[in-house]
Amino acid sequence: MLDRDGYRPNVGIILINQHNEVFWGKRVREHSWQFPQGGIKPGESPEAAMYRELMEEVGLLPRHVRIIGRTRDWLRYEVPTSWVRREWRGSYKGQKQIWFLLRLVGRDSDVCLRASSHPEFDGWRWNDYWAPIDSVIEFKRDVYDRSLRELSRFLKGMETREEYIARVGDAREHDH
Repeated sequence: MLDRDGYRPNVGIILINQHNEVFWGKRVREHSWQFPQGGIKPGESPEAAMYRELMEEVGLLPRHVRIIGRTRDWLRYEVPTSWVRREWRGSYKGQKQIWFLLRLVGRDSDVCLRASSHPEFDGWRWNDYWAPIDSVIEFKRDVYDRSLRELSRFLKGMETREEYIARVGDAREHDH
């Protein structure tokens, strides 16, 4: 289901633990990592799609998480033509996403990457809140930056992206 501009409605999920670290999933049989995300089905609300994708990709139920916030508007990214299925080329531009910030209120052991018959991830870890911006595939980087910045306002005492870069950059310099 594409909108008239060629974007597929989608949800993105930023799942954090009690230390404000983010869930970072390793895509099945790839060396790429990303946040959970997935399409919104016709007639489905963004929140319903988020809970469905959370179950399918991470194995978590609504009782395992608490919604902290969501982006106000759709955030869009374009998918490079070479990544687009041949039959979609010309009509499909990319994704438009509503991003949700969730707090894990369950345990790490509640995460189950094999909850669906078509797993999205074969590994996962907790990561610094801002780290995914630097390691996600390039065409998603701006949307990751915008969603993390917008949703960070819901987290008391959260360091800014700039403070994180200064801290991590300083730490890297001391390692050499």
